[in-house]
Amino acid sequence: MRDLHWLPIRKRIAFKISLLTFKALHGQSPPYISELITPYTPYRTLRSSTQNLLKAPRRRPRTAYGRRSFAEAAYKEWNNLPLHVRLAPSINVFKAQLKTFLFNQ
Repeated sequence: MRDLHWLPIRKRIAFKISLLTFKALHGQSPPYISELITPYTPYRTLRSSTQNLLKAPRRRPRTAYGRRSFAEAAYKEWNNLPLHVRLAPSINVFKAQLKTFLFNQ
């Protein structure tokens, strides 16, 4: 699969979730998707304020089914990406950097 530049299934799912999150943060997705994620903004100036992180969902899921929700998965996948991927200037650059990151994991 590596010769064909295909990601394994789990990494392909992570790619899709991260791409949808990028689109939601940049206003390129439907409003019902954008409403599920909240950017992290601390109350005072911290180093993490420039990290482009997501806030954890308000209600933490109690079941395995709830942990697979988009809000929970987007929060985990997005915050695990390196900073240079999260701060990509365009969707094409983001996809290229994300795929490279996932291949190198």
